[in-house]
Amino acid sequence: MANPSRIQTYGMQQRSDRMDFYIRDKSARPALTSPHRHEYFQIQINLGGDTVQHIGGAIRPFPRNTLAFILPHRLHVIPHPEDGNFVLINFSQEFLLHHLQCDPMDLEDVSLNEAPELAPFRFQEHLDFILQDADFAQVTALLEQMREADLSRQLGSGSILRGYLLQLIGKVCNLFEPQLLGLSANKAERRGRRDAMGRVMAYIRAHMADPAMSLTDAAAAAFLSPNYLTHLLRKETGSTFSELVLERRMRLARTHLMNSDKPLSHIAQICGFADEAYFSRRFRKAHGVPPGQFRREQAARR
Repeated sequence: MANPSRIQTYGMQQRSDRMDFYIRDKSARPALTSPHRHEYFQIQINLGGDTVQHIGGAIRPFPRNTLAFILPHRLHVIPHPEDGNFVLINFSQEFLLHHLQCDPMDLEDVSLNEAPELAPFRFQEHLDFILQDADFAQVTALLEQMREADLSRQLGSGSILRGYLLQLIGKVCNLFEPQLLGLSANKAERRGRRDAMGRVMAYIRAHMADPAMSLTDAAAAAFLSPNYLTHLLRKETGSTFSELVLERRMRLARTHLMNSDKPLSHIAQICGFADEAYFSRRFRKAHGVPPGQFRREQAARR
């Protein structure tokens, strides 16, 4: 995993020649070789050269004849071999889903009845879209039509390109319908969010004593962007990262105060506070009494 501070989120203007839809092969622009995110949708099509794709917290095979569907803000990288060949399509949310007003971080909550074209993007971490030769030939024919329409843009070209794109996504949905519907019925995206939350909580537990514990590092541990983690925590817990960490630190402090005779300075240290005075101030604010008085009151009730 790359250093979390160096993981970049790209906009369409940085990796595309147009702001709505862009298709290219490897000759047009070098592939990114380190984990990254982008604000737009992406489809990658492997024309040759077996590899893998790292997406979210999963590693999936990515051999020839495979398509990868990548949601906005999803951490990913596909290490293409030098002799490999691929086509990449970038497009904005507005281009694909002009009828849908939705925060890109909430796309996993949109019903497939409302936006069936989201299905392969939502379940990419659980499914490999490997096509048989005959079906893949139809995909490559669509890619050629897209490239031709994109090269000669004129009035109506956007609608034509959107039509080709929807044909491609629709074909994959048709081919993988049982798997996609099964994943939807089993709420696989909810499992993915639970797994991400589990990784966040494991990170917090492992770094409880570190006063420098940060949202950025926790997001990297969960394979999320800091913005997405903030959004996810609000949705799942109603708290910010700082509030969640403080609540866990206070819980740990109460446990030690009630069940040990450790000095307050030691409890402050193992709970991640820089010094005893700061610990005492935060504890008093949270509980109405300083930690020493809390310990004495709890002991008197036994």
